[in-house]
Amino acid sequence: MKTIELIKSLERFNKPFYSIADLEKITGLSKDSLYVTIKRLVDKGILERIGKGIYRLFTAKPSTENIAASLYMPNYLSFESALSRYGVFNLIPYTLTFATTRKTKRLTVEGRDVEFRQIKKELFWGYDIQGGIYISKPEKAFLDLVYLASRGMAVLDLDELDTKKLSMATVKELSKRFPIYTQKYLDKIISS
Repeated sequence: MKTIELIKSLERFNKPFYSIADLEKITGLSKDSLYVTIKRLVDKGILERIGKGIYRLFTAKPSTENIAASLYMPNYLSFESALSRYGVFNLIPYTLTFATTRKTKRLTVEGRDVEFRQIKKELFWGYDIQGGIYISKPEKAFLDLVYLASRGMAVLDLDELDTKKLSMATVKELSKRFPIYTQKYLDKIISS
C-alpha cells in the first residue's frame, strides 16, 4: 500500500488513534513488514507515536485526555485531575487520573503519565460527559480522592485544596454511598 493510499484509508476511518492491530487490518501487511512501514511513516512525520503500540495520523489532534480515556474503559476523569479542572486543586497535576472499575493501571500517552485508579463498582457514578470524555462532578471527585486516602492509596493534602469551591452539603450527602471507613475519614478531615 502506497503512503498516500494509507493516509486516505486512515482519514476515512477517522479514528483519533490506531493500534498495531488496527494498522495491520487496514494495510494487510504482515507484522514484520508493518513494523518497518510504521517506523518509516513515523520518521517521515506521517504517523506519530503517542503511546506503546499506539499511533495517530499527523492530521489528527485529539487531546491527551480523549486518547487516554479511550484506552482503558470504563473510566471517568476524577481525583486530582478533575479537581484541578474545577479550581479545587491548586496545582496542575502532571499525571492524568481516571477512576475505573478495572485493575489499577499506569500508561504514558504523548509523554504524559496517565493513571487509572480502581474503585469499587458501586462507587462508579457521579460523572457527566464533557468534551467527549466522562468527567466526575467536583464533589464526587473529592470523595473519590477521600476514598482512596481512607484506604491508604492516595495522599490528601488539604493545603492544596480549596474546599470552599465545593458544596459540603452535597459532599456529606454523597458520602453516605461510600464505605463507613471513608465517611469516618471524611468527618475527621472536615472537623480538623
